Amino acid sequence: MPSGFNKKTMTIALMMALPAIAIAADEEKKTADATQTMTEVKVKTQRIQDAPNKGYQATKTRVGKTYQDPQDVPQAVTTLTRELLHDQQVGSLREALRNVVGLSVNAAEGGRAGDNFNLRGFYTFGDIYLDNMRDTAQYNRETFNLEQVDVLRGSAAMLFGRGQAGGVINQVTKMAELNDKNTVTGSLGNYDYHQATGDFNKKLTDTAAIRVNVMDRYEETYRKNPTTGDRPSFDRQGIAISFGAGIGTENEFFLNHVYTQTRDVPDFGIRFFNKRPQSDASNGASDKTFWGAKNNFDDSDTRITTGIFTHKFDDDTQLRTQLRHASYQRAYWAKLPPNNTATPAFPTENSSVGSNQARYLNYETVNLQSDFSTKFELGGMKHSLLSGVEYLHENSYRANLVDLDSSSGFYYRRHAYDKSNPTKFDADNYAVYLQDSVEFIPNWTALAGIRRDEMKANYSAATSPKLDFGENSYRTGLSWQPNTDRHYYLTFSDSFSPTADLYQFTTVRQPAERARTLELGSKWLFMDGDLAVRTALFTTTKDWERNTDLLTAVNNPILTKRRRTNGFEFEVTGKVTDRWDVFAGIALLDAKIINPAVNICAQIANGCSTVGQVNVADPRFAGERARNTPIGTFNLWTTYALTDAWKIGGGVEAKGERYAYVPSATDAGTNFVNGVFKPNAAPGYARVDFMATYEQPKWAVRLNVKNLLDKVYYDAVYDNGGLVVPGNRRQAIVTTEYKF
Repeated sequence: MPSGFNKKTMTIALMMALPAIAIAADEEKKTADATQTMTEVKVKTQRIQDAPNKGYQATKTRVGKTYQDPQDVPQAVTTLTRELLHDQQVGSLREALRNVVGLSVNAAEGGRAGDNFNLRGFYTFGDIYLDNMRDTAQYNRETFNLEQVDVLRGSAAMLFGRGQAGGVINQVTKMAELNDKNTVTGSLGNYDYHQATGDFNKKLTDTAAIRVNVMDRYEETYRKNPTTGDRPSFDRQGIAISFGAGIGTENEFFLNHVYTQTRDVPDFGIRFFNKRPQSDASNGASDKTFWGAKNNFDDSDTRITTGIFTHKFDDDTQLRTQLRHASYQRAYWAKLPPNNTATPAFPTENSSVGSNQARYLNYETVNLQSDFSTKFELGGMKHSLLSGVEYLHENSYRANLVDLDSSSGFYYRRHAYDKSNPTKFDADNYAVYLQDSVEFIPNWTALAGIRRDEMKANYSAATSPKLDFGENSYRTGLSWQPNTDRHYYLTFSDSFSPTADLYQFTTVRQPAERARTLELGSKWLFMDGDLAVRTALFTTTKDWERNTDLLTAVNNPILTKRRRTNGFEFEVTGKVTDRWDVFAGIALLDAKIINPAVNICAQIANGCSTVGQVNVADPRFAGERARNTPIGTFNLWTTYALTDAWKIGGGVEAKGERYAYVPSATDAGTNFVNGVFKPNAAPGYARVDFMATYEQPKWAVRLNVKNLLDKVYYDAVYDNGGLVVPGNRRQAIVTTEYKF
């Protein structure tokens, strides 16, 4: 059940907000009176960052370091707006990213529990950001304090530093605003779903404001332990504060802090084979069987504090500096179902059946980032110049939890971890970058950027105690914008990653991962700019792909020597009419292994008889489809306002079949049947959702039905094979909302 934190935090937050509410009512009257006596009105051109989103269509993004209209970004960008997430009753980042085509979810048996995604066929564990700064810790993120989520597709190391090939997921924080507005919501649903949120913004002076966001959410799933009756659950709370001073002036400062807490009962899924749950007649296990128990835990505490100072020299020139300290603490104990169907087994009260994932993690970062941007004319050409520096310090501590009572099953506790043999990692990262966008003739723009990253790290591993990497990253492209409604572009970008926290597994220095993306795209605006359409045709090649599974990476740190994804994307967002909104997309991906892996054994185990032994992956993997990458994904969400008060809507999320296997295996074994590649696979699915809402200026009531057709589907796939996590069954949620 929910912890005591929710009652205390919500009470404190509401007590903080109540005086502001009372003051807001009084100030509203004073403002109205003052307005009548005004003799001077100053009219300013609206800045991009101040332009409100057009429902599901984003009008601003900062994935390019400075505020831009997504229409002007010469790279594929998908933005999930607050309006979209609001209508869908989204609580977690994982749920929000269902809207992103070409994205699939990884299950976490291999020790990387938390938000874990594949984008365009490549993992993204190092590519999650918060306000353009790294947020790569292993934890589950919430959306209560997010204004929007931007997904920049393709290699992006020139803009964001070391990273992978598929793209960047950037969360955008809600900031204090110069107005008085307050919103509270309460939600109830089946599977014991209940959530309360509050968003309170108070204008303090003409240039200062404070904003407080709070959240408390609990829910379970349909899966149940048949012995104990226990179910997986999500128990999450959060509070965020944003204070702004000098807002809209030449010297603008924000101080933001967010704290989130999770006390989940984790679900690591079920065994599966040949597109079906793995079971036998003697135990009757099925997709409904939960192998965990209420004494399992996934506890995390995340604290992120950020200061942002912007000095504007003029309308086109500014210096923006961010300083952040982040602390991520997490411990989890999850049960995995047994992997032996020949022996009948069923969950037990003492959790003795099935294997365990039990781990303690402590990760801390200090990040300083400073960007200088300006626009000017030189030699008859228009320039948009971006330059910057960045410093990141990381300190990571990881250890296994200790079984406190092995004689009667298993018994783990959060702080009972093995201090004798932890995995430690600390690193200093330095970067400098420069990019120029030049309109060399009217409507034609050339882009060129370069970034240099230097990384120096220390590890607890004896095989590779130090890491010293220096890499360049590039971004270049050509854009043609004949008018404001059309944009055609061809871009090249690359990325690199030494996969820092995994590098200690190698016995010899391996090259950094390198990825290269070539993308041809177009963007159009229709309906007077209210409907945006984009297409992208791309190819991404990745060398020295690393293994992110901590349990198998010791002797197999390299998954493939070369991989490639060729693909096509189509998206449409915005208003078809004044009453009809749509957010839709389709992605077709051809992801294949080009060259199988070559690995050097770090220890004697799992197919390694000597340290230093060279293992070459089965050559038959060459040309086969990559893991957890469906050929096709489709998403549609649409709403229609029947009247000024009534609105209905719904959507479909569909994914094709996803493979799960080990591409670095020296013997492909059962992955080939009569010479034909037939690895374990999770079936494709289509999930249908529904929404109906009644809205008034001050209040609203909304009904959301998730998985309307009550379909059994497998949401996340453990890409090494044999494990999937089912999505929840039909769930109805009623939400009331009050604004004041």
